[in-house]
Amino acid sequence: MIIRKFDTKTLDFILEKMVETVSSSKDEIFRIGEQCRKDYEKLTEELKEIRNLVLQTIEEGDKLEAQSRFARKRLSEVSKHFNEYSEVEVREAYEKAHSLQMDLSMNRHLEKQYRDRRNDIERRLIGLDETIERADHLVTQITVVMKYLISDLKQVGEVLEDAKQKQDFGLKIIGAQEEERKRLSREIHDGPAQMMANVMMRSDLIERIYKEHGAQEAFEEIKNLKLMVRSALYEVRRIIYDLRPMALDDLGLVPTLKKYLKTTEEYYQTASIGFTTIGKDFRLPNKYEVALFRLIQESVQNALKHAEAKTILVKIEMRRDQVIVVIKDDGKGFDKSVKKQESFGLIGMRERVELLEGELSIDSKIGSGTLVMINVPVKN
Repeated sequence: MIIRKFDTKTLDFILEKMVETVSSSKDEIFRIGEQCRKDYEKLTEELKEIRNLVLQTIEEGDKLEAQSRFARKRLSEVSKHFNEYSEVEVREAYEKAHSLQMDLSMNRHLEKQYRDRRNDIERRLIGLDETIERADHLVTQITVVMKYLISDLKQVGEVLEDAKQKQDFGLKIIGAQEEERKRLSREIHDGPAQMMANVMMRSDLIERIYKEHGAQEAFEEIKNLKLMVRSALYEVRRIIYDLRPMALDDLGLVPTLKKYLKTTEEYYQTASIGFTTIGKDFRLPNKYEVALFRLIQESVQNALKHAEAKTILVKIEMRRDQVIVVIKDDGKGFDKSVKKQESFGLIGMRERVELLEGELSIDSKIGSGTLVMINVPVKN
């Protein structure tokens, strides 16, 4: 499988741009909705005026219709009895009827215009009302999307960053395994192997001393040889213990920790290591004992090597349903907000605790030491 590197900052930038774009779209839709509302209000007022004008025009048309009928009737009577009316009366009757007919025609035309305008406004109001409703619905949907982007998708960067750390941690483990093999090779070569080579040389030397200087000096050399063998045996046992303390399988967590912490204190001789147990000691499932031992070992080694602590206190509380471990030191401490590029120790500890479905909390400040608390539920 090809491992591809990804930049979480780029992802954050993309998400930020997405949020900006969606926010801009929301503002634009909101402005469209507001403009539609203003148009709706204006058209509503205009519709009221147009409806009033339609009513006025109808009333005027009814009056003109009545007047026009009367004028036509008058013109018909004048025309029928033409000889009984003067020319002026005939002309006035005709002009009156014609004028009223023209006014009525204009009135009907104006009424039609008003009705068409009224119908057009009513159609536009229906369209605007639908647009406003859709705009409000879209704004609501976009608000939901915004909340999703801001709350949930922002966590994607953290998840991917965590995945990247785990990926780097896996690669680091592979490298650490090789480094550990090199370290063990060096330790065995420089320690027990070198001492055993010296034993071979000293054994030959003892034989020569015995022949040349007698038994007394040979016995003195044998005493020195025994010290050398004892030292080599101690180094071998220490190396084996670091790899996997056999007492963990035979005796359990608490006795192994007690022995480990005492041995570590004697080996480094730079710090006082205290150990306290609360509750009745009982055997845990193997995976719990191994994981807890490694977690405490990692914390103590960090306090000795990195924090340069002078006092380290380890407390373990054994309960039937959970195990609580506290490791406290008076070392240099560190700033938790600063992530070091090659700091995989804490990641490894968190990985172990997560596998046990437990909780790990670390409280540290520069110059104020470090407090590590581990809470692991026990499932038998």
